[in-house]
Amino acid sequence: MKEELIRRALISVPQLLLMSFITFLLIYLAPGDIFAQHRFNPRISSETVAEMEQKYHFDKHIVVQYGHWLWRAVRLDFGYSFSREAYVRDVIAERLFNTLLLSFFSILLTWTIAIPLGIYAAVKQYSWGDRIMSFISYFGMSLPSFFLALLVMFLVYSGSNIPLISSIPIGNMLSANYNQLGLFEKILDRAAHMIIPVSVLTVGALAGLQRISRGNMLEELRKQYITTARAKGLPENKVVYRHALRNAVNPLITLFGFEFSALLSGAALLEIILNWPGLGSLMLDAVRSQDVFLIMGSMLMGGLMLILGNMIADILLVFADPRIRK
Repeated sequence: MKEELIRRALISVPQLLLMSFITFLLIYLAPGDIFAQHRFNPRISSETVAEMEQKYHFDKHIVVQYGHWLWRAVRLDFGYSFSREAYVRDVIAERLFNTLLLSFFSILLTWTIAIPLGIYAAVKQYSWGDRIMSFISYFGMSLPSFFLALLVMFLVYSGSNIPLISSIPIGNMLSANYNQLGLFEKILDRAAHMIIPVSVLTVGALAGLQRISRGNMLEELRKQYITTARAKGLPENKVVYRHALRNAVNPLITLFGFEFSALLSGAALLEIILNWPGLGSLMLDAVRSQDVFLIMGSMLMGGLMLILGNMIADILLVFADPRIRK
């Protein structure tokens, strides 16, 4: 398994290089550049703009530009954000934490709820509980996350006269008086602002994962070894949770890496709608201002998250399936 993880890590290097070069090429081919606003700024001379272009090698061929960026990135220097007037590394570190906060709690809730519901729906196939969950799952899968976010915001706003719902903030990550609050009140304030985005992300991911876990469990329950186990008189709980579940959960763990990256993409859209200061809204602002170093840093971080998610899934598979350990 150690060799397999090393092989995966080595394969990810050319994938990251290809992704970063394509991104760099698309930014290069787009009309305009980061220095366009500086050229029209009367307080900045043309000589200063030329010096900045020369300093960051924007006056050279695209391959040379990309080579200089890559050499700095290898040394964890992702360049300077001209739109934010700060180093890209510092800007991304601040925003990445906010995005991971949403994704972590959404993944935790999704997997905690979806897998038990999927098992129940498979064991109680065609029962009222299975039919109700199937209806809710199809409903959840058919709703785009941005529409669901707008719907939840409207419902919370409409219920602002109800005591419990009125305490749920709409938009932003912190209240205006956050700095005047105590430690416990600050934690409650952050948690309250996370209710809507985490709920929307969880519902979107929950529906699909519940259907997949139900399908995998049904497939295992129909196999011959389950019939044999039941014929030997093993208790039903042991047949379902010790034998069928162990095999049914492996494909779900494989999906973890893709779910991780998909949640990051979904979180990006929600961040823009709910004014959440995360990596998605930062990337949108970077694209609008053609801040090349900030775009490259954000895209590189997204690619690393996808690779990290897949590697975590591989490690979890080792613990879940003893055949892989051999």
